[in-house]
Amino acid sequence: MLQPAVNVMVKAARAGGGVLLRNMHKLDALNVVEKARHDYASEVDGLAEEAIVKELRRAYPEYAVLGEEGGAKPGRGGQSRYTWVIDPLDGTSNYLRGLPHWCVSIALVEGGEPLHGVIFDPLRNELFTATRGAGAQLNERRIRVSERRELTGALLSTGFAPRERKRVGAQLRAVETLLESAEDIRRTGSAALDLAYVAAARTDGYFEAGVHPWDIAAGVLLVREAGGRVSDFKGATLGPMNVAFAGGRQVVAGNVHIVTPLQKSLVDSGYAKEF
Repeated sequence: MLQPAVNVMVKAARAGGGVLLRNMHKLDALNVVEKARHDYASEVDGLAEEAIVKELRRAYPEYAVLGEEGGAKPGRGGQSRYTWVIDPLDGTSNYLRGLPHWCVSIALVEGGEPLHGVIFDPLRNELFTATRGAGAQLNERRIRVSERRELTGALLSTGFAPRERKRVGAQLRAVETLLESAEDIRRTGSAALDLAYVAAARTDGYFEAGVHPWDIAAGVLLVREAGGRVSDFKGATLGPMNVAFAGGRQVVAGNVHIVTPLQKSLVDSGYAKEF
């Protein structure tokens, strides 16, 4: 049975997903803004976030909000231990081009650590949920990370964040090193779904730099609750998920057997030294 807060998050994610679905056939008419080089947002991102925040604040008006589009907002009454961390459309570039791979991501963060997480893929009607200490689910069925015990034959995923292009050479060297043993590396365009897929054992591991809390907070909890591990490129913890750092942060995720050699490969290739 889902926690009351998760039920609210699911309702909010479906509301945001409904906005995205209703507008996906009007892409030519959308107002698109280039937030930074190769980093886009559209008016539908904002509309979806408004719908999500409306549902969340109807139930919990005292909680703070950290959204990709709306930034940080205090809860009613000021400082709160709890923060909604929201990406109303993770995979904006895919969405704007009609590529069917994007999602809504919502996390409830308590004192910097994810407490509940919801990732909703409206096109596939796939709902990933997790609660700290209670496991992870896909459409109400328990999920676990893969059982692969080494990088040999592993299927990995990554992303090339626009803000990280200055380090793309180091990243490509890391990719070259990993491909000596891994089966393949996917680049899907959605960090949230990448993490959800690790949790569901669709892929074995994931790494990316330049990500923000709204990209990964829900997915990090999903991986942990599915039996996996998460760290930064140097093996350290990721830091508070209710704070957005300039330039983002790095993340490595996978099962307990994959994370260590994956993280070590990022160090040995020289990629981790770039941070």
